[in-house]
Amino acid sequence: MGTVINYLENYGKYTFQEMPMTEVDSLALCQLSYLKFDGMVPDVQEDKPPVTLKSLKEHPDYEKLFGDVRYEKENRALLTGMLQGNRFRNMKLNYYVNVIEEQWETQFSAVTFFLDDGTTYVAFRGTDETIVGWKEDFNMAFLSPVPGQEYSVRYLEDVAARFEGDFYVGGHSKGGNLAVYSAMNCAPQIQERIRKVYSMDGPGFRPEVLERCGYDRIADRVTKILPHSSLVGMIFESNMYFQVVKSRTFGLLQHDPYTWLVVSNHLVRANGLYERRKNMDNTLNEWILSLNEQQLRTFVDTMYQVITASQARNLIDFTAEWKRSMNGIIGALKEVDEETKQILVQVIKSLFEIARENKKKQTTEKTEAVLKRIASKQKGRDKGAREVQVRPGKTLGNAEG
Repeated sequence: MGTVINYLENYGKYTFQEMPMTEVDSLALCQLSYLKFDGMVPDVQEDKPPVTLKSLKEHPDYEKLFGDVRYEKENRALLTGMLQGNRFRNMKLNYYVNVIEEQWETQFSAVTFFLDDGTTYVAFRGTDETIVGWKEDFNMAFLSPVPGQEYSVRYLEDVAARFEGDFYVGGHSKGGNLAVYSAMNCAPQIQERIRKVYSMDGPGFRPEVLERCGYDRIADRVTKILPHSSLVGMIFESNMYFQVVKSRTFGLLQHDPYTWLVVSNHLVRANGLYERRKNMDNTLNEWILSLNEQQLRTFVDTMYQVITASQARNLIDFTAEWKRSMNGIIGALKEVDEETKQILVQVIKSLFEIARENKKKQTTEKTEAVLKRIASKQKGRDKGAREVQVRPGKTLGNAEG
């Protein structure tokens, strides 16, 4: 078993005419959308022809593609693998957009890929290394739509009007959420052209959002894939069918798509989410849905205030200069007013109360299951004992069959 990088080594020689789109191709394209195409791929507001993937290698700003150092090594390997094979080398890219609006707490980026068999793939970038991007993820807990979701609908309608035929939509992490949201809310004539929507460990939606946006209209075309210890993709995950795949690592690190296992030309399926992880996810979702809007806003805004107090502009700087970041955090906590502190205490207390009740429920259910198994075994033994016929004067050991 390997990863998406090994997939490109083994199957990159095949064109899309020779082997149609696979879920691993989708994963590769979703991850490719994280690269910084600024100044290299035509902007969505420009009326310019697309560029080929292989042309980027010769661009003077080539090194800037890997500005997000979180996955720099893996992203380089991904792009190298794509350039070495026939499958992606001549792929064309266009309609790039990258918006970061700190005032509106918005980070939005997307790019459209044109494959050699005429297939089009619209990819939404997930959360990048910016702190404002991280904040927007949390805003999804109480605001719908967030600005990024509104951008996604406008982007999909805009670019889909510029080409013909069916197409795919996808994204990883927040990008998966945007892919589903834009597909739910775009114009009917565009929606009917969508072949499939891929959400790779993307957060879900509050139940009322799914109902209001008419998720049922696209449900049969959504492929949601989660690693077997998913946290991000299980946020608000209750009414969407999903598939579970294996990862070579554990915990939150499984959110990294480079850890997802691949065999042949597909992702390796797991039997389901880890039980402990599932219980934690259910508790988190129940907690979020139990809070009112003011409590959620206060909780998220305070967390954002505390993080930004470190004066780091992105999460890379935040972790790289940990000592300075922590000093800023400590100072920010001292500045939180008494009313906000009380709300935070209530919010955090409610999380522990729900977790405690769920733990009690799980313990009761496990106890009942054990007792049921014991009773079933005892019933079986009693039945067996009744079926043994022992002749008078004979011991059980000497009984004849």
